Amino acid sequence: MAKKSNSNSGVKCSFCGKEPSYTDILVPSPLGDTYICNECVEQIEGLLKDYYQENPSLRPATSSSAKGNTKKEEHFDTAKQLPIPAEIRSFLDQYVIGQEDAKKYLSVAVYNHYKRLSQDKDDVDIEKSNIIMVGPTGTGKTLLAKTIARQLDVPFAIVDATVLTEAGYVGEDIESLLVRLLQAADYDVSKAERGIVFIDEIDKIARKGDNPSITRDVSGEGVQQGLLKLLEGSIVNVPPNGGRKHPEQKMIAVDTKNILFICGGAFDGIERKIAQRLNTHVVGFTGASVRSKVDSDNYLKYIAPQDLKSFGLIPEIIGRLPVLVHLDPLDKEALLRVLTEPKNAITRQYEKLFDMDGVKLVFAPETLEFIVDKAIEYKLGARGLRTIVETIMIDPMYETPSTDIKELVITKDFAEEKLRKAYLG
Repeated sequence: MAKKSNSNSGVKCSFCGKEPSYTDILVPSPLGDTYICNECVEQIEGLLKDYYQENPSLRPATSSSAKGNTKKEEHFDTAKQLPIPAEIRSFLDQYVIGQEDAKKYLSVAVYNHYKRLSQDKDDVDIEKSNIIMVGPTGTGKTLLAKTIARQLDVPFAIVDATVLTEAGYVGEDIESLLVRLLQAADYDVSKAERGIVFIDEIDKIARKGDNPSITRDVSGEGVQQGLLKLLEGSIVNVPPNGGRKHPEQKMIAVDTKNILFICGGAFDGIERKIAQRLNTHVVGFTGASVRSKVDSDNYLKYIAPQDLKSFGLIPEIIGRLPVLVHLDPLDKEALLRVLTEPKNAITRQYEKLFDMDGVKLVFAPETLEFIVDKAIEYKLGARGLRTIVETIMIDPMYETPSTDIKELVITKDFAEEKLRKAYLG
């Protein structure tokens, strides 16, 4: 019989040595001379779970009825543990400043995707809604994807579309996108088939013109055609270690039907396509008043599927990315918040680095405004903030560990001097 922690028998755990007052339960062995606490039992259970995942062939056999019950319980737990859209949005707010529309779309899409996986089989077949995000560089496309992956306990992979080429050419096959997902799932195929893939730089595989290609477009239209079967859902043979496929290589069959694809790209120059479309739709005496309502500083808010087609994405791939989200360019106020508010804000990262050396780092308010003004001038978005801060802080990071300084204040004059020396000012 298990002994409670308030027992005065003087026994202790034979594994970790904890006495009854430091644990909840002590379980005696059948012989009664050794004991194990509940914490050690939990650790052993975790070790066994990891061991059987790495060696599935050694897992003890169970009856068919037990297998069915286990599968049903796992199915229920997955649906129960999934955060609702408001919780996903709240988590994104801790790391990403602004982009309210993008957060809402992503939260709903991810939530619906996993509700779809947990649905019972009936006459209504819910189809997945792949997402495409369009926004300037440094506005948070990749950060949104990484943050969602941090919150959800599902396999997640970020892949780059720029390395993809048609089969038979130097580069990577389209199927290699799924290698990262398999690695994230420890090559558990059933787990990988419920994951999320973020395809970055999707705009780099746009064909060279709006018309179908009459020559070989090795890294453009041909790659888009190859992506169709992944986005739509089919069984794909994936080389386990990536790279090119060859006939004698062992393949892993992956069904992409339940994999959610999120695509992102800057689509540099698409604003001209949008502006052209908005102007051509205005005819007559009311044209001037309609044009005056258009926000010329942010054409991306008016983006439509036909603009993606004009940019060079084929209609078939646009149809398989039904959720179109735009990201707004960051203004001065948003960039200032990016510097200080998120959990992983740039200033907090440097404060932590100096704190590890016993130095308190302080950025003067006028210094932060100066950094933001420079980032806007260089038009690099939030990514440019780190470039500027790194340039300013390189000398202090080099010199401070060799001194006895306990507090360091970064003033605007100091920042201007460092940028001027680096030929950035």
